[in-house]
Amino acid sequence: MQDAVSLELPRISQPPAPTLQTKHLSAWYGSRLAIRDINLSILPNKVTAIIGPSGCGKSTALRCLNRMHEVIRGARVEGRVLFDEEDIYAPEIDPVRVRRRIGMVFQKPNPFPMMSIYDNVIAGLKLTREAKGVDLDAIVERSLQAAALWDEVKDKLHQSGASLSGGQQQRLCIARALAIEPEVLLMDEPCSALDPIATFKIEELIQTLKSQYTIVIVTHNMQQASRVSSFTAFFLASDRQGGELIEYGPTEQIFTNPRDRRTEDYITGRFG
Repeated sequence: MQDAVSLELPRISQPPAPTLQTKHLSAWYGSRLAIRDINLSILPNKVTAIIGPSGCGKSTALRCLNRMHEVIRGARVEGRVLFDEEDIYAPEIDPVRVRRRIGMVFQKPNPFPMMSIYDNVIAGLKLTREAKGVDLDAIVERSLQAAALWDEVKDKLHQSGASLSGGQQQRLCIARALAIEPEVLLMDEPCSALDPIATFKIEELIQTLKSQYTIVIVTHNMQQASRVSSFTAFFLASDRQGGELIEYGPTEQIFTNPRDRRTEDYITGRFG
């Protein structure tokens, strides 16, 4: 007698819950609408790239993800941003706590010029009053190691952060963001001011960091987006004002088989 054929279906793994979600997110600078009705889900331990032509709201959307947008006078936000299913814009939520958990690296390297490399790394800890009773030496070394900078600066920690090259300064800013142990790292055009060699080092670093952090990067460089990201969001300014999310999906699909003609036109260089 033959053995019975198993009819058990294979188990289908559930996709992970998003780390960050925007729901009908819109943002203004005074009366000017910058982004409109953005719905986006960002998965954990992945790199998500935001691309699009200048003026489409990429950086605004990024700053909304950790409440940096609201520090600009006259700026406001509508909609929701959920971080681990908690609305970061709820009245009871402390924006300082949000920014501690969702770190940010800006377009232009901005180490504090009057501070040493060592003090630059722990500056965020001191601002959030988290520096008391901790081993600062260990934090500095760990953060610089994570930013792939330790071997280059370990013998000059008390020199000015401004003495470093542009690429080293950007990695120092990444170390400063990592020192406060965020869960998400936002990067706004982190390589736009860097030469190709420094850019390559930052891209290598991003690939290493994604095993520990969820990363969202705004970039004008489509080749960079295709190299470093797992998912890509394409933004475009609309005729009704305000940048819109046109298409979002796996990076390979966005770059090789986009669903929207406008995405294809941008990727292939027909505009932008």
